[in-house]
Amino acid sequence: MKLLIKNASVLQYHPPLRMDGMNILIEDGSISEVTEHIGRDPQNKIADRVIDAQGRLAVCGNVCSHTHLYSALARGILAHVPPSKDFVSILKNLWWRLDRALDEQSLYYSGLVGALDAIRCGTTAVVDHSASPSFIHGSLFVVKQALEHCRLRGILCYEVTDRNGKQGRESGIEENLDFIHQQETALLKGAVGAHAPFTLCDETLEKLAEAVGAVKRGIHIHAAEDAYDQSYSRAHFGLSVVERLERFGLIDDRSLVIHGVHLGETDVDILNDHGSFLVHNPRSNMNNRVGYNSGLSRIRNIAIGTDGMGADMFEETTIGYFKSMDAGSALSPADFLRFLCNGNTILERYFGSKFGRIAPGYRADLVLLDYEPPTPLVAKNIGGHFVFGIASRNVDTVIIDGSCVYEHRRFPFDTEQIFRDSRKQAQRLWDKMEEY
Repeated sequence: MKLLIKNASVLQYHPPLRMDGMNILIEDGSISEVTEHIGRDPQNKIADRVIDAQGRLAVCGNVCSHTHLYSALARGILAHVPPSKDFVSILKNLWWRLDRALDEQSLYYSGLVGALDAIRCGTTAVVDHSASPSFIHGSLFVVKQALEHCRLRGILCYEVTDRNGKQGRESGIEENLDFIHQQETALLKGAVGAHAPFTLCDETLEKLAEAVGAVKRGIHIHAAEDAYDQSYSRAHFGLSVVERLERFGLIDDRSLVIHGVHLGETDVDILNDHGSFLVHNPRSNMNNRVGYNSGLSRIRNIAIGTDGMGADMFEETTIGYFKSMDAGSALSPADFLRFLCNGNTILERYFGSKFGRIAPGYRADLVLLDYEPPTPLVAKNIGGHFVFGIASRNVDTVIIDGSCVYEHRRFPFDTEQIFRDSRKQAQRLWDKMEEY
């Protein structure tokens, strides 16, 4: 199928570029031409469908490089959550109770409304980290169904941890492997998920290394989010968290190390040497009061995630920039746009295709924005317009893998019933949390 987007202003965040009056021809999910004039085929037919952008900005879709879709039903939570004075208490009192309460229905609706929210915000791909210890087997298939309903691109994994016993650990590893071997599609790939080093014994790391080696995928793991993770690792193993992961062969160019607020210099060197990614989650770090990584500029590969706080990457990236300014960092808006665009490199490493450019040969994950700049918008000031102007409210149309999944702020299916059902599932989930 051929889709033509005509009369678009192509805007590229990194490296910065603007081209007006462009036509974008998409064939079989990839961009085939980007020119001022698209030639006709021998049958005098340009495309099966034409979308007139009417001068709107055409940008690559945003990538949320780390999220927890299962947290979507925690918004405004009314379950009783005891006061939590530190990071570990937050995990025990809220998140570990919530994930144990998840079942097939609540997991599905959390994935569904999370995917709708992502697309509505101009996010065309999510890297999800799932946890539902009372419902492990088949859980990634349920998340897959939710994303397929919305046609959202994703990299999925299940969180392996020791905190739910040996059987829970084995089931978690098996769920990752089963998804990768049996459930992957053109839009959905798998990684190997793990919680954090302080909930993983050496035996578990060995088993995770075996899994990663068997499927040739990366580990998706939280590390050094709070100072506790580092102190625990040094006290029990005599190694920093990343040193310990490297010892088991879990750090490579597909590894996704999440947060890394308290990484040391050696940790950073290891990540850089292996070409691994650190995924920065600004709002979550602030919300959990875990601190700020003032050494982001030393890390070669940085992407941006939300840690489950929605999937609005316009907002996340902007807040990340403002937080860096508040912390006295020298990072610029252009640096944060580079971090955001780095999510496309993660996609390339997992999907084996080209992402992140509106150019021939790249996958057609695109967003049309109706942003009307009040001042000149040119290549050299895209960063300033991004952090001080462009937002998810400007998202008009979203195209994923060449298919229009959200057009003129409307989905091609009814969402009212979905949200009515999700509210019921949220209340059921909150009630069930009282059992844990």
